Amino acid sequence: MLLIADTSVLVNFLNIDRMDLIGKHLPPCVITEHVIAEVTEYYPVQKDRLTQALANGHLELIPVIDDHEVELFGRIQQSGRLGTGESSAIAVALHRGYSLAIDDRRAIKDAASMALERGTQLTILGTRDIVVRLINAGLLSIEQADVLLVSWRTQHRYHLPIRSFS
Repeated sequence: MLLIADTSVLVNFLNIDRMDLIGKHLPPCVITEHVIAEVTEYYPVQKDRLTQALANGHLELIPVIDDHEVELFGRIQQSGRLGTGESSAIAVALHRGYSLAIDDRRAIKDAASMALERGTQLTILGTRDIVVRLINAGLLSIEQADVLLVSWRTQHRYHLPIRSFS
């Protein structure tokens, strides 16, 4: 099984230049061309870091070409509630049975609802969950994770409702 990431989780790691952590996470992480387009359009400063992360093998680009995925992607997009990156990640996760890395609350709610309607099990991970998994796997210390937490809060407008990963 793989982990498919939406733009929201990726940007958190791109902002702190720690895509190596995404590369160490198991299961491995994949993204769609729609996520690349969102990063390029809305986070141009992070584009080079994303390109480098792909080149370094920290994540892999997968196409959304299966007819069922394309149809599901289109239905999600028709609602107008979610962006193309979120929509493509959710469509792939639901169709292929991948875990979903996403932080946006509305998208999480919509994805969980769609999975329930389809009778599909969907594992949803946020940035916090990924960091906890890295700690539990011995790939990141609590102290290192807390440095990330402070950086996100003070330099990147991403706030987790915790003071420490301990």
